[in-house]
Amino acid sequence: MPKKHYLLDTNVLLHDADSIHNFQENEVILPLPVIEELDHFKKDGTENGRNARQTSRELDRLRQKGVLTNGGVALKNGGRLRVVVTHNSFLDQLPQELRSPCVDHQILALAIQEKHRCNGPVILVTKDINLRIKAHAVGIQAEDYETGKISLDDLYTGTEQLDLVSEQIDQFFHDQQLSNIEQTFPAHICLNIQAIDNLQQKAIGRFDPQQKAILPLRNTPPEGYWGIIPRNLEQKFALELLFHPDIHLVTLVGCAGTGKTLLALAAGLQAVTETNIYSKLLVSRPVFPMGRDLGFLPGDIEEKLSPWMQPINDNLDLLLNDSGVRRKQHRHEELKDLGIISVEPLTYIRGRSIPRQYMIVDEAQNLTPHEVKTIITRAGEGTKIVLTGDPEQIDNPYVDSSSNGLTYVVERFRNSPLAGHILLSRGERSPLANAASELL
Repeated sequence: MPKKHYLLDTNVLLHDADSIHNFQENEVILPLPVIEELDHFKKDGTENGRNARQTSRELDRLRQKGVLTNGGVALKNGGRLRVVVTHNSFLDQLPQELRSPCVDHQILALAIQEKHRCNGPVILVTKDINLRIKAHAVGIQAEDYETGKISLDDLYTGTEQLDLVSEQIDQFFHDQQLSNIEQTFPAHICLNIQAIDNLQQKAIGRFDPQQKAILPLRNTPPEGYWGIIPRNLEQKFALELLFHPDIHLVTLVGCAGTGKTLLALAAGLQAVTETNIYSKLLVSRPVFPMGRDLGFLPGDIEEKLSPWMQPINDNLDLLLNDSGVRRKQHRHEELKDLGIISVEPLTYIRGRSIPRQYMIVDEAQNLTPHEVKTIITRAGEGTKIVLTGDPEQIDNPYVDSSSNGLTYVVERFRNSPLAGHILLSRGERSPLANAASELL
């Protein structure tokens, strides 16, 4: 079977700096205009700039092993990398509308050039939808960069139904655990247990990977966690994971109004102020505006960040309600002044070490896989990290519902004994919010 020849667009390298090594034993082709575009990004302080610099360093390392042009250089996976210059004569083979010498059109011309030269199929790999459409129009095979993508339809839910017989459920209630199950489960998966011979007999539990047994969920205090009582089974499962000290990473995925952030904040406040498991509640979120940006804002850094951090403050104010009567505003500020709560952006997290803190990262669907890795690797001894978000509501133009950091972490940690996950599907904010999530 002939080898395939993958022609990479700039946005693939900016999305994943290691992408040239992810095409198995096939040939990877980099157009010279793509390398020129990388040079424009290398000074950026963003994730794109970091990936551009890392890609340039890797290309320089490969350059020292051989000549990148002509036959190319061998890659660690058995494939080859080749840098190619476009001949202007192939621009004439494009439709009249595509003959301007912009980078996209040079890439299309190069694809036609390589199609004439290579034996195997030539495939353009780009995250630019319009470029894929143009490629199809001129007879070039094109596809998205799929490495690291997770389909939302196949996303791990963190829950499962378990069918048992009545005697086993009776044993579960009597022994407060069930270990003689032949079926294997992911770590900390939450189970909805049903008796197949008595539909009225049910139970719920969590698979503990250390004891290799199904354990009952912890009882929620009558007053709840800071006044928050779970309204459905999914929220009950979520609080089990959020408040369990042996689960150091929790991911909560769900649409608007399912209670992700509120549950995480309630469990965090309980763990910091009531049980003293952690020394501080650190809440953060990436700074991405929805719709048109407001531009530069006046004031110091706290005032500038206030619009983006306000959703977190709204939830904190709700939790600081006292018997339905809102406490004075200084109560919220008092907790911050005492160092119990810290609300910060993620901008300055690189290089930090965060020990014994309950850290919540809201809107984590706007993070790239590398940014999420940076956050989680900041966790010091005794720290718990909670990632919340909705992959259907992404404001970051460089990730999508299947390639963002939140879904990436869900899949990578699904079998880890350190992590737990719940997919929340039932909205509890209000009937109007639920209707909007379903109909709009």
